Amino acid sequence: MTVQQFARTAPRPPLPIGLSHAFSGDHAWCREKMMLADELEGSVPLPLFFAEGGFERAIDRYAAVSRGEDRRAVVSMWSLYYFAGLTIPYLLARRLAGQVLPIAFEEMSIALTDDGLPRAFGVINRGIIGETTETDDFAMISPLLSTHLNETVMRLKACGISAKLCWNNAAVYIDYTLRLTDAEGLGRSAPDLPLFVRGCLPDGGPNPFCGSVRQVEEGGEMIQRRKVCCLRYMLPGVASCGSRCALPSQRNPQ
Repeated sequence: MTVQQFARTAPRPPLPIGLSHAFSGDHAWCREKMMLADELEGSVPLPLFFAEGGFERAIDRYAAVSRGEDRRAVVSMWSLYYFAGLTIPYLLARRLAGQVLPIAFEEMSIALTDDGLPRAFGVINRGIIGETTETDDFAMISPLLSTHLNETVMRLKACGISAKLCWNNAAVYIDYTLRLTDAEGLGRSAPDLPLFVRGCLPDGGPNPFCGSVRQVEEGGEMIQRRKVCCLRYMLPGVASCGSRCALPSQRNPQ
């Protein structure tokens, strides 16, 4: 699933700025992907969603709609929507508005589409506004990693997909957003982002993102290629991610 495909699921009518001033212009679709929990209709606290069968029912629903027979592929595709809706708005607010949204797993809620896919996330407040915009990748993603992604990966892993696959699914959207905000004025010269190169986090712990995305040249163009395939090729009617795919056989499917 590309970011453009994900963004097209957002409503088209004009909306108020809402949660962050970063959610405007080309990023206006984020207004309907992350909002105040009190304003998110049909939302369920994330801990309850995963603990009381909500997640399993969502996967069952999406499996029926997508006609996916391999549950690993269904969970992986579901997680792409989850990670896109979580990481892109969070990083846009951090990089473009100097706003640190409250991203802790225990404090957030989730709402689903009729297909069972993640529709939007709810946060308890607007967080810390007026911080300086971050340029260090590790400092910026630290709250996201320590208070949310670790919790989510643990729960997704329990459903039969590997932790490496989960981290790679999150990494592609983090890489996309960091490069996007660089293009909007923050600049970067390194071809591979430090977050995906260094083996250790600043605290000395293992970096789960290391090696998950790398830049390669193909046909005279630099592209970001995954390390682990997201298994989308196992779902009928789902378009290939093309040259970005980790599997050579799936980069140009017939």
